[in-house]
Amino acid sequence: MNFITKKHLARRTFLRAGGVSIGLPLLGAMVPAGTALSQTAAAARPRMGFFYLPHGAIMNNTRFGEEMNHWTPDSEGADFDLKPILEPFAPMQRHMTVVSGLGNRPAESSAVHAIIPGTWLSCVHPNRDQTPSGGVTVDQIAARHIGQETPLPSVELATEQRGGSSGCDAGYGCSYSRTISFRTATTPLPMEADMRKVFERMFGRGDTAAQRSRIASDYTSVLDMVMAEIRDLGRELGAADRSIVNDYLDSVREIERRVEMLGERDLTGVDLPEIPVATPGFDERLRLMFDLLSVAYQTNMTRIATFMMAAEVSNTPYNHVGVPDAFHPLSHHAENRQAMEKLVIVQRYHSEVFNGFLTRLSEMPDGDGGSMLDNSIFLYGSNMSNSNNHDSFPLPTLVFGGGNGTIKGNQHLRYPDHTPIANLLLTLLLRAGVPVESVGDSTGEMVEV
Repeated sequence: MNFITKKHLARRTFLRAGGVSIGLPLLGAMVPAGTALSQTAAAARPRMGFFYLPHGAIMNNTRFGEEMNHWTPDSEGADFDLKPILEPFAPMQRHMTVVSGLGNRPAESSAVHAIIPGTWLSCVHPNRDQTPSGGVTVDQIAARHIGQETPLPSVELATEQRGGSSGCDAGYGCSYSRTISFRTATTPLPMEADMRKVFERMFGRGDTAAQRSRIASDYTSVLDMVMAEIRDLGRELGAADRSIVNDYLDSVREIERRVEMLGERDLTGVDLPEIPVATPGFDERLRLMFDLLSVAYQTNMTRIATFMMAAEVSNTPYNHVGVPDAFHPLSHHAENRQAMEKLVIVQRYHSEVFNGFLTRLSEMPDGDGGSMLDNSIFLYGSNMSNSNNHDSFPLPTLVFGGGNGTIKGNQHLRYPDHTPIANLLLTLLLRAGVPVESVGDSTGEMVEV
């Protein structure tokens, strides 16, 4: 088959053989082409996770002062006191670092909910445009360096696909409110809330191990079937186009390699969670997502995860903890004591569920005598402080895990007011062995962490 006609290829050219086809990238023989993305491998590094809470925390109310501070410890240094929202983390305190004094000025705008989530991990203020244009988030920076030796360089999870309409804005659109992960400045990554899709992405299709093995065994390399066509095409292209095709095919081969890695995973002895046929309530969804993620870490399916534990502008009620109010309307508490006390119950519940996840990881052996939690670096917090004011200072921020000995733990660190949270993001990347000089508006590493 000859694809070359008057030195031009059709834009929708495919390589075909044996009943399968594979598309080609944009080539100079078609129209002016851009450069291909490079693929790099990296040595094994700590697991990383970024866990986002919408609507801030009851931590800096101005009417009731310290009486309504249910987050920030009074004492600094080691063995700090735990306020009500943080009390569930008492068993994990030696793995815990509370970081106070942080702010995120690039997250400030009149759009509020529309850009708060998407700027948490980039610390870059987006352009006011319906087309996304912000900053690469630190999870994706990490995925490029320490996520390349796992089948999934990163996973993006949520309990709800989206919240209310105020998560969108006439100027900024909806791109920043529905995700906390950006692969590039213009490429937001969708957060997956469908548990069945998450399960199949991580562990393969099929309801049983036998079914998943059978489906995986049916996989045949598409590239192997079209190699003759690839060689014929290569003889007709110039050097620049051959380089683009080779880079593109390397990327396809990398995808195939990851699929093969998924098929080769030995899941014997791994307790995979059962996924309900019907959509369960919020509490079960949240806990199941954490169960899926813990197994993904355990089986080395991925090293990098982001998780929106509730949607921005979430209208979910919390009947399961005795709070029938919808989350977002409750967050506009107008400094009403009763409403704020209900919010404390909701925020404490999130801590309880996350502590269960940490406990499970602390019981998983990983490496020479350590646990999965010992070898992980997790950020837990929000990009909003007082939900009634929609401010971005002081941010409720916790770090968990030992980072293979790079994170001290059991600390409450208080920094000067409005220290950029980007400094902490930079520090966590460096602790994970990711070579990076700056993040967003960072001004330096936090050596005390």
